[in-house]
Amino acid sequence: MPAIEDSGVVVLGWWVSMFTTRVRIALAEKGISYEYIEEDIPNKSPLLLKHNPIYKKVPVLIHKGKPICESLIIVQYIHETWKEGYPLLPSDPFLKSQAAFWADYIDKHIYQVVKLTWDSKGEEMQKRVEEFLGYLKVLERELGEKTYFNGESFGFVDMALICYYSHIIGFGKIGNFSVEKDTPKLFAWATQCMKRESVSMTLADPNKIYELLIEIRKKNGLED
Repeated sequence: MPAIEDSGVVVLGWWVSMFTTRVRIALAEKGISYEYIEEDIPNKSPLLLKHNPIYKKVPVLIHKGKPICESLIIVQYIHETWKEGYPLLPSDPFLKSQAAFWADYIDKHIYQVVKLTWDSKGEEMQKRVEEFLGYLKVLERELGEKTYFNGESFGFVDMALICYYSHIIGFGKIGNFSVEKDTPKLFAWATQCMKRESVSMTLADPNKIYELLIEIRKKNGLED
């Protein structure tokens, strides 16, 4: 009997992980069937350790027994492997390079600030919020008047950012800011993204993310 990871397409993920969400959105956009295995992150499975021995992190895409790690790399792999159907990246080399630049910007800046909300409060939290809104406003300027970052079609940069949306809403409740009020163009963009089944059916419940963030902050002594 073949091993589970040899049976076509498998995703190892965690419901909290925005990077897992990113990969699942890409697969949904391509209409690819896959087996999803939820990881218990405090007790990582032998399967995860086997297929991502370097970082030991989710997500991992296993295709025909071969592992692909790191979500942006996985999305590019999906685009190149399943060429039929919805394109995830532009065909033009310059536009592709720009999409890669902004996806990298998102993971370098948005992720780091969201992560720091777990262990800051008071003036430090306010500084984090101001920093975070600054990054969002840079992205809002790049979006401009377009429907999506690539124009009229949902694509690589949209997938890179929308996967953070539930965490951003949770962060907003803790940091006392509103995407709708503070970055209205990004709010309109997110609302448009949420109309896509690939997004609405995949994003984590923002209330559950908020509850988890509060739980983590309580453990860190930042909430009563």
